[in-house]
Amino acid sequence: MPRAVYVLALGIFAMVTSEFAVAGLMPQLAAGLDATIPQIGYLISAFAVAMAAGGPFMTVALLRLRPRTALMTLFAIFLVGNVLAATAPTYGVMLVARVVTGVAAQAFFGVAVSLTVRLTAPEVRGRAIAMVMNGLMVGTLLGLPLSTFVGERLGWRAAFWAVSALTVLAALSTVRGVPRLERSADDGGGLRAHLGVFRRPGLWLALSTSTLIIGATFSAFSYLNPILTRLTGFGAETVPLLLVAYGAATVAGNLVVGRLADRHTIGVLACGLALNAVFLTGFALLAHVRVPAVLLMLGVGLVGVTMNPAMVTRVQRAGNAGPLVNTVHSSFITLGVIIGSSAGGLAIDTAGLRAPLWLGGGLAALGLLTLVPELVRRPAAGPAISDVRDPDPAVRPS
Repeated sequence: MPRAVYVLALGIFAMVTSEFAVAGLMPQLAAGLDATIPQIGYLISAFAVAMAAGGPFMTVALLRLRPRTALMTLFAIFLVGNVLAATAPTYGVMLVARVVTGVAAQAFFGVAVSLTVRLTAPEVRGRAIAMVMNGLMVGTLLGLPLSTFVGERLGWRAAFWAVSALTVLAALSTVRGVPRLERSADDGGGLRAHLGVFRRPGLWLALSTSTLIIGATFSAFSYLNPILTRLTGFGAETVPLLLVAYGAATVAGNLVVGRLADRHTIGVLACGLALNAVFLTGFALLAHVRVPAVLLMLGVGLVGVTMNPAMVTRVQRAGNAGPLVNTVHSSFITLGVIIGSSAGGLAIDTAGLRAPLWLGGGLAALGLLTLVPELVRRPAAGPAISDVRDPDPAVRPS
C-alpha cells in the first residue's frame, strides 16, 4: 500500500476531528460566544450544509490544479477556517468559520478519494479506499473524545488550535508523502465534460443508494445517547464507552468491506443494507433489553457507514473516478446525515425514542430497493474498480 494512502487518511482524520469538535464542546462554546445551545447546534448544521452544497463548487474551482496542489490549497483554506474558529470573538464569526471549513473538508474528501484511485494498483484499490476512509472512521472513534478532552481542560479555543496544529502536520506529511501528479484524463475536457457524466441515470441511482445507507445509519446514531440512557437504562458514564465500542465496530467493518468492495460491490451493498434493516428493526424492538440492544447497536456499526468503500466503487463505476464525481458523492453522503438526523428528531417528537430506529430500518429497506435493477440485470460480482481507470503512470518524484 503506498505511503500516500496513509497520509491522505491523516488529512481526512484532521477534518473529521474539526467537524465533531463543536458537538463535544457545546456548553463551553455557548458560554464563550454568548449563545444558546440550539444556536451552537446550528454550527453543526452549517458545517454539514456547507459540505453538501459548497464542496462541489470548490472542487470545480480546483479542477485545473494538479492533485497535490489542490490538496495543499484545501489545507490552507481549512487552516484559515480553524484559526478563525479558534480566535472567533462572536457567534457570527464562528458561523463563518464553520462554513469555510465545511466547504474545504468536502472538496478534500473528493480529491483524496480520486487521488487514491490513481496511486494504487487495481488489485488493492478497494482496500486503499477503505484505508483512506479509515480517517473518517477513526475520526468518529477518537475525534470527538479528543477534542472534548482538550476543550474541557484548556478551553474550547485550545481545541480548535489543536485541530489547526493537526492540519499543519497533515499538510506537511502530504508534501513529503504524496507524489506530484499531472492532471488526469478525468480532470480534463472542461466543466461541460465533467458535468456530462451526471446525465447517466445509473449514477443518480448509485448516489441515492449512498444517501439512504447513511440516512438509515444516522437516524439511529444521532440519538444513541438518549436511546441508551432512557430506553436501555445505561448510566451517562457508560455511554461514552459504548460509543467507543461502536466506533471500533465501524473501523473493523470498514476494513472487511474494503477487501470485498472491488469484486462484490452490489452483493456487499445488498448484504449491508439487509443486515442494517434487521439490526435497526431489532434494536427498535429490544432497546429496553441491555445485551441485545448493545449487540444490535454494534451490528449497525459494522454494516452502516462501513459501506463507504463499496459505495465509492459503485459510484465511480457508474460515473468516473474524477474529483467532481467523488465530491458530489460526498455531498450525497452528507445529505444522508442531514436527512437521517433531522427526520429522526421529528420522529422522536411524534412517536418517541424508538421512532428513529424504525425510521432507520425503513430507510435501509428503501435503499435495498434501489439495488434491485442491478441485482436483476447482472450478478453481484461486477467489474473491479480498476475498470474505471487504467493504472496512472504519471507519478513523478516530489
